[in-house]
Amino acid sequence: MENKKPDNIVYSENEGYNANLLPYATSVGAPAIRVDDLVSWKSRGITTVNKEFEIKFSELKSQYESLIQEFEWNELVYNSKFSFEPVVGEIYHLYKSIDGSDFLSLIGPQEWNKEHIGTFKLNSDKKWIHIS
Repeated sequence: MENKKPDNIVYSENEGYNANLLPYATSVGAPAIRVDDLVSWKSRGITTVNKEFEIKFSELKSQYESLIQEFEWNELVYNSKFSFEPVVGEIYHLYKSIDGSDFLSLIGPQEWNKEHIGTFKLNSDKKWIHIS
């Protein structure tokens, strides 16, 4: 009977009675030791971060598509034929000629019976802004 110890007493064969040396509570009245649920915390964190990345990616994708479209319009206008120096702030119209080449004109689409491609305005950075 001497070898049997009560359940609520901390005893080690090597250390003896060492409850005061342990980093955790050992008495029956001590609060329960619970393992934090890190899986759900990680899952919530991953979901939140993924949503943020998805939003940022869609913003960047939208900006990229807009930039590509601006580039294509500018390339189209700069590769077209025109025999004048465009003035910053003025509105110009891009047309397709009978031979298939593009040309820039001051004449509006209502005043002329040509195939209208688009209306543009030249800004101070020499970039063509597509109006319609």
